[in-house]
Amino acid sequence: MPHAIRIQEHGGPEKLRWEEVQVGDPGPGQVRVRNTAVGLNFVDCYQRSGLYPMQLPFTLGSEGAGVVEKAGPNVKDLKAGDRVAYSGPLGAYAEVLLRPADRLVKIPAGVDDRTAAAMMLKGLTAHYLIRRTYRVRKGDTILMHAAAGGVGQILCQWARALGAVVIGTVGSDDKAELARKAGCKHVIVTAREKVSQRVKEVTRGKGVPVVYDGVGKDTFMDSLDCLQPLGLMVSFGNASGAVPPFNAGILSQKGSLYLTRPTLATYAASREDLVKASRELFAAVKGGKVKIHVNQTYPLREAAQAQRDLESRKTTGSTVLIP
Repeated sequence: MPHAIRIQEHGGPEKLRWEEVQVGDPGPGQVRVRNTAVGLNFVDCYQRSGLYPMQLPFTLGSEGAGVVEKAGPNVKDLKAGDRVAYSGPLGAYAEVLLRPADRLVKIPAGVDDRTAAAMMLKGLTAHYLIRRTYRVRKGDTILMHAAAGGVGQILCQWARALGAVVIGTVGSDDKAELARKAGCKHVIVTAREKVSQRVKEVTRGKGVPVVYDGVGKDTFMDSLDCLQPLGLMVSFGNASGAVPPFNAGILSQKGSLYLTRPTLATYAASREDLVKASRELFAAVKGGKVKIHVNQTYPLREAAQAQRDLESRKTTGSTVLIP
């Protein structure tokens, strides 16, 4: 029988269990996929810990790539042998799994499975952030927190290709070099620099029109001080913990700011949006505008160690789990 990483109760990485699972034939509108690579993301840790409470028990994982083993009834555009990638629903930490056919996209020639698995959640997140939540334009100066991370490296490369000036934050000098390679013109090492002060220096006191903040608690309030009047604060993650409650009046005091808390689930809810965004993402990768850096791989059964390394900031770029 195939195996999967299952969660029986919320807690630390030690709660991840390598268990046998039964996977039957696909039903109407379903496809059975044998995974070849699974993406690792911070949201996996949030769900495991209970920061994002989930109905127990469940199988972790939001993105992956694999080969179709069998297509169920009413599935017309996928067949056995097709290479596919996906982002959601949950259940990616598995050797074999059933997927809704309308949540799968074919992997184009020229993109390998590990790259595809590493780019779906993070790449589609970067897509909606810079093409829809705030449409980055040539000449914009933007701020991206955790620029050396998986989403960060993709977003920074893409924004630079669009003609934006990117300011990136990182936690160390080693990661600063990664951020520069990813397209950041200005890099702020948060261990020794105050972000808002440095942003104001770079922008000559003007501030930026948008801040992309996946860090959360540690950066949120200072991020608001980086924005120009009518600027947009995009809070899309909680790597340092959830943002504490605050008085919404602060937004008016700091320049009639806008705040949004977007999710990929909303932006890719329709099949049409998922396919369009995926095509644009694959095109950006194949065209060389975005390079997906898979800097770490772990066996799927060692997902607990992979999550420990991710949470302790030992990883850079993207990490892939191999079934």
